[in-house]
Amino acid sequence: MRALFTTQPATGSFRPLVPFARALVDAGHEVAFACSPSFRPHVEAAGFQMFPAGIDWLISEMTRAFPEAPPPGPARMAWIPTLWHLITARATVPDLLAIADRWLPDVFVRGQGESGACLAAEILGRPHAVAGAIWFRSLESVIGPYSEARRAVGLPPDPEMVGFYQYLTLATMPPSWIAPDESLPPTAHFIDPRPPDASVETTEAPWPELLRDRPLIHATLGTTEVNRTPGLYEAIIGGLRDDPVSLIVGIGHERDPDDFGPQPPNVRIERYVDHASLLPRCDVVLTHGGHGTLMACLSLGVPMVVLPVNADQPRNARRCADLGVARVIGSEERTPEAIRAATQAVLRDSSYRANAERIRDEITSMPGQERAVELLERLARDRAPIMAAH
Repeated sequence: MRALFTTQPATGSFRPLVPFARALVDAGHEVAFACSPSFRPHVEAAGFQMFPAGIDWLISEMTRAFPEAPPPGPARMAWIPTLWHLITARATVPDLLAIADRWLPDVFVRGQGESGACLAAEILGRPHAVAGAIWFRSLESVIGPYSEARRAVGLPPDPEMVGFYQYLTLATMPPSWIAPDESLPPTAHFIDPRPPDASVETTEAPWPELLRDRPLIHATLGTTEVNRTPGLYEAIIGGLRDDPVSLIVGIGHERDPDDFGPQPPNVRIERYVDHASLLPRCDVVLTHGGHGTLMACLSLGVPMVVLPVNADQPRNARRCADLGVARVIGSEERTPEAIRAATQAVLRDSSYRANAERIRDEITSMPGQERAVELLERLARDRAPIMAAH
């Protein structure tokens, strides 16, 4: 079987697809990705063949590629469906058709934010799957751009958006993560959100001197827009550095640890932190609310403080609050005092960890990537929708 994956040119879009692609390779299948030419280094560094497709851009340089993009904030979020499901989708389809003509994929696999693949697959009469961190919100904001993209590539109207989740949906989240106001498509199957190596216990403790006789707090806030949110790291450090806790902050490549000045012995500021060794030891994790970090924490039963910035993060934060696994700090509350109070509240109230551990147990019982491989093999063979029992 050959599976052609498509993704927007962003690590947050690409990474959720990687476990599916690797599982297929391990099962003896052929895998390639199609995406923006500038994203090639990320795909090839992960070990996959890459075909250039669509507009040459990176999400980290959105304004340069699309000068019409509104500034970060609500206006940009309202414009994103047009970018994902019209501008980039329409531009990607011709390249996907040409790639399919040469490489002959049996199935397309896309992230939720990339709809060029389902359009190309429909033109070719081939099945497609959507996989990864899926938000089953209303598709109302997508209907207009998606319908215009369909017209542009010669497809008939699909006002109910049946084609969007038509064949197979592989959702990396526990069923309890679905909110009451979200509607599951009949093709939705839940897959363990942990990466394949998450079950491997890591015995090496990072910075053992910070693990003695005090709670361990880790702050990890992503690598894109959050780094352009002035003062957020400073507020976290200022709120917790003088508390009787050990604080380890991961700031990514866009900041320098020296930017934050001298710190007391209980604080470490690093560009990157090995989550496999650190997260299982944490008492609380402070996060922006990205799907990958949330699922990593919940799969270990670790409670959180969520400071959402943009994209799906506010929704994710609300869901964490509803499930009782985190305290949430809104954009108008990001003071050192509020951060300290929220962190101490999660440390004191054992219900946060108990609720996180309940979801951990749910995740542990979920089917893994071997189930995803079986479903994709069946899809490629039968070319028919695979319904799930919900």
